[in-house]
Amino acid sequence: MTGASSLRRADPDLPHVVGTALGAMPGTDAVESVTLLRGELGAPHLSFLPVLPARGPAAEPVARTAAVLDELHADRQPHGLRVSGVPGKDSRAARALLASDVNVLADVIGAESGTDDAPVKTQLVGPLTLSARLHLHAGERALKDHGARRDIADSLASGVAEHVRAVREAAAGRDVVVQLDEPDLARVLAGELPTMSGYRTLRAVPVPEARGSLAAVVEACRAAGAATVALRLPDGVDPRLAQEAGADAVQVTAPAGSARDWEPLAALVEQGLRLWLGLVPVPAGRESARSRAERIWGLWRDLGLPAAALDLVVVTPREELDALGPAELRTVLEHVTGTAAALARTAAEA
Repeated sequence: MTGASSLRRADPDLPHVVGTALGAMPGTDAVESVTLLRGELGAPHLSFLPVLPARGPAAEPVARTAAVLDELHADRQPHGLRVSGVPGKDSRAARALLASDVNVLADVIGAESGTDDAPVKTQLVGPLTLSARLHLHAGERALKDHGARRDIADSLASGVAEHVRAVREAAAGRDVVVQLDEPDLARVLAGELPTMSGYRTLRAVPVPEARGSLAAVVEACRAAGAATVALRLPDGVDPRLAQEAGADAVQVTAPAGSARDWEPLAALVEQGLRLWLGLVPVPAGRESARSRAERIWGLWRDLGLPAAALDLVVVTPREELDALGPAELRTVLEHVTGTAAALARTAAEA
């Protein structure tokens, strides 16, 4: 499968379409994972500091993000991670593991002999999902309490600055991209998350409050030096929320229907928002990268979008990769970069 990096060198007039993955990876070896990503998603693509949940509770996305919080900590209880102002064994382990992973990133990049200066991405859970998955002392979700939601969002906004600076230093001068994941946001906004008892659901969080919490964390990332902040939204959430929160990009699963289903995304592209499109199924399936690219380019033209607007597109898998075996993982990543290259080539040939 032809890599997009070779296409850039051969024809600088091609649209600049790149690829990345969403963060979670299989395995337990951080060095192996970072090295693989630096190879498979080398320039011009977007490699990243991987999340390796198979290493245990301290490596799971919520615990990893809680390790970034300023003056708040999360330790495991029978009902889940409990947030408090006092660090315990679990929170110390999560902080140590994250720091170790950042050091691995620095070591791998430092040992490279090439000229790959593409940005490096890091992923964190956003403030609403974080409040939905952290618990208070009584066992209820922090999401239930307005003050707890505010404190968690403020703590994340404050703590993310140190994390972004650490990744920037590890990336040796490369730009840093921050991806904020909000997998529970649709249920948070709809009031569909159950209480601890399971007999009721928590009250919906008002959209203005959610927007404000997201905007505070986005701005904190940018103030810390993040070159791009992408908001990953689940199905059922209006993608305009990313723009309203000040994000540079929105990551969504590509619509399966006609051009009409793509119109809300096209409107955002026309306004300059970057579009991270979940195009590649996991596992990759039988559709070729070329066929996928031609299908997307056809929709792109039907929407009246120019080829130049593909510069705002990043190709991603449709879901996380941590359940894949080694061969399936490489195939998906090849489809990601191959689809990006084929999309650029197809647009240039049109």
